[in-house]
Amino acid sequence: MACRISELVLDCADAERLAAFWSEVLGYVELGREDDGSIEIGPPGVGFGGPRPTLVLSPSSDPRPERLRLHIDVNATDRDQDAELERLLALGAKPADVGQTGTENWHVLADPEGNEFCLLRKRLQPL
Repeated sequence: MACRISELVLDCADAERLAAFWSEVLGYVELGREDDGSIEIGPPGVGFGGPRPTLVLSPSSDPRPERLRLHIDVNATDRDQDAELERLLALGAKPADVGQTGTENWHVLADPEGNEFCLLRKRLQPL
C-alpha cells in the first residue's frame, strides 16, 4: 500500500465559519482545536486516520483570493448531482467561473470565503 490522504489543510480568515460550512457539506463533526485557532473536522466516530480524510481549517492573516489555498472535489452519496447542487447553494456555496466551457459534467463552486471546489457528477456509495 502507498500513502493516502489523511487530512486536508485549508488556510482561512474565519475557521469557525468554514468549519460549520464544511461540517454540513461533508457530514463531519468537530474533532479538535489547536492553540493557534485551527479547527479539525472529520467523520463522526472515526477521526484522523480513518478511511476519509479530515479537514483542518487553519486561520491565516493572509488568505489571498489569488493564491490557491486548496482544492477539494466532492461527490454526493445520497442524492443526484442536481439535488446536491441545490443543497450546497443553500448552505452558502456560490457558482465560480474558472474558465469552464459549460460542457463539463461537474460544477465549480466557491465556499463562503471563495475557496473553489468541484461537485462531481458520479454518486459515491457512503462508507
